[in-house]
Amino acid sequence: MALWDRFKESAATMQTQLVARKNDLKSGAFRDASMAMCAPVAAADGTVDPSERRRVAQLISGNEVLQNFDAMDLQRRFEDNLGKLTADYDFGKVSVLQEIAKAKKKPAEARAVIQIGIVIGGADGDFDKDEQGVVREACFALDLPPHEFDL
Repeated sequence: MALWDRFKESAATMQTQLVARKNDLKSGAFRDASMAMCAPVAAADGTVDPSERRRVAQLISGNEVLQNFDAMDLQRRFEDNLGKLTADYDFGKVSVLQEIAKAKKKPAEARAVIQIGIVIGGADGDFDKDEQGVVREACFALDLPPHEFDL
């Protein structure tokens, strides 16, 4: 099976797992970490184009798990994190990783944050090396082994 086909299957499985845990994913830490995860994945190639913003908007509006939260609040948090990255990428990345790390107290939430990063990264049909690298860094921030997610 081709790598991309395996990834698509994995992303579909992850989405199913997220929905199954929907009732466990209602904390502010998960909300903050999941929106923080979306920002560096969207900016992984050095720019944030309109299609990447649309992917996150679609995730916010269409993802059953994120419907636990107010969509406008999620968008504001995503944009705030993007603002930190575009103002100064290196310092912004430190701040964003700290937001992501908020979810590490609850392993189910931490894994869900990584799964959201993978779903966002692959939404355009190409989970590239830059996006994988960002998600791998998030794994370290959450004390999760990247190989658990094939990273």
